[in-house]
Amino acid sequence: MKQILPALFLLAACQQADETLAGHGALGQWQLTEINGSAFTAAAMITFHDDGTVTGRAPCNSFGATQSAPYPWFELSPIRATKRACNDLSAESAFLTALQNMTLSEVSGNILILSNDTGQTMEFIAVPAQ
Repeated sequence: MKQILPALFLLAACQQADETLAGHGALGQWQLTEINGSAFTAAAMITFHDDGTVTGRAPCNSFGATQSAPYPWFELSPIRATKRACNDLSAESAFLTALQNMTLSEVSGNILILSNDTGQTMEFIAVPAQ
């Protein structure tokens, strides 16, 4: 019995750890700066919430999803987006498609990098809280 109690406490501690991207430094809003090393000039933002939800603004529409893999893995539930038209629909499609294809995440200070095993990347910069 003496050996079981420490193991139960350790198990309880592991279950309470925040494995979301927000819990590992990404809490808040991030602005997309690059896709695959090329500057992204349209406006695109992503926000990580402490409950594992993800919201944001693509060039034309707002979107939402749930982060469904523990850090450093990156997987979003199907992205739900509004359906407004605008002149930046091609940039929006590139952003949302890339976001859906990312599988790894790394937070380093005010930089967030999402990537996948095919070499695709997305780079974001933190937006200071107001």
